[in-house]
Amino acid sequence: MANACGISAHTGESGAVISVTGRIDASSAGLLDTELSRLIDGGERAIIVEMGGLEYISSSGLRVLLAAKKNLKRSGGDLSIATLTPFVREVFEISGFLRIFLVYESVEEATERKGLTG
Repeated sequence: MANACGISAHTGESGAVISVTGRIDASSAGLLDTELSRLIDGGERAIIVEMGGLEYISSSGLRVLLAAKKNLKRSGGDLSIATLTPFVREVFEISGFLRIFLVYESVEEATERKGLTG
């Protein structure tokens, strides 16, 4: 499969950033879920999911994001989204997720708006 899923996480003073590339579908949503759960269980409360390299997201991927957001809300945290590609933005729009998640143009903007800098 040429468009496999790639997930990398970076944590810092300003919270965690997960970069997701390729495709998030039924076969790869579990990878994203595992990574988000690891960060939340490790005490992260501010997570930004950067999707600039994401070409496709299925309902499985959307469910993982929603579950992580609810999980973070319970502990006073939040999950926001940065850098949506046009196709993924359309999926978010159709599914109503643009009303559920804060979506930023860049990770830098998300970090600044959430008051997470330095």
